[in-house]
Amino acid sequence: MIPESAKDLVDELREQVAALHAELVRYGLVAWTAGNVSARVPGHDLLVIKPSGISYDDLTPASMVVCDLEGTLVDGELSPSSDTEAHGYVYRHMPEVNGVVHTHSNYACAWAARAEEIPCALTAMADEFGGPIPLGPFARIGDDSIGRGVVETLTDHRSRAVIMQNHGVFSIGPTAKAAVKAAVMCEDVARSTHLARQLGPLVPIAQEDVDALYDRYQNVYGQQVGAPA
Repeated sequence: MIPESAKDLVDELREQVAALHAELVRYGLVAWTAGNVSARVPGHDLLVIKPSGISYDDLTPASMVVCDLEGTLVDGELSPSSDTEAHGYVYRHMPEVNGVVHTHSNYACAWAARAEEIPCALTAMADEFGGPIPLGPFARIGDDSIGRGVVETLTDHRSRAVIMQNHGVFSIGPTAKAAVKAAVMCEDVARSTHLARQLGPLVPIAQEDVDALYDRYQNVYGQQVGAPA
């Protein structure tokens, strides 16, 4: 049962999460019914997530399900994603995270199949991820094992994305939209670095330059709140 105090938030997040799943399709990050987006319900131990095995064309706000952070269904007509316990584990152990995304995007999965992190050889990587996109451990699907690997890998790491070995991408963010952006950017740089390596060895960016690029992008780039008119 959703608490009365959470109902408006849940309705809003159902709209947002349903719309963000369409972004996974738009950017070519998923195939068939694979992948998922979730959002934490602020102030409540609840999350909103995609149901299991439902076509992206059939997803609506009403079809999004609500679970507690242990992965137990709280509200909805459909079974939750098989990754729900993994998402819940991330929320329980990373209180700063309010959105989690999982994709099977092609180029990132190629790195996962090789069990390699993506080296920081592009300024876009330094900007967005602050260094390499790390490799997480192999974990079976269906319980919180993947969540444990995500938390172990990304705790105290600048990157908002991790490539889980032999699996795919998990990304996190302060919002579900930010987590989707991290998944989109992860695939973009995974593709570029893969293509570059066909030409020869990658040339990593020096750490000093990575730090400077990351600081500029995170703190200067774009429209900063409170900046002079």
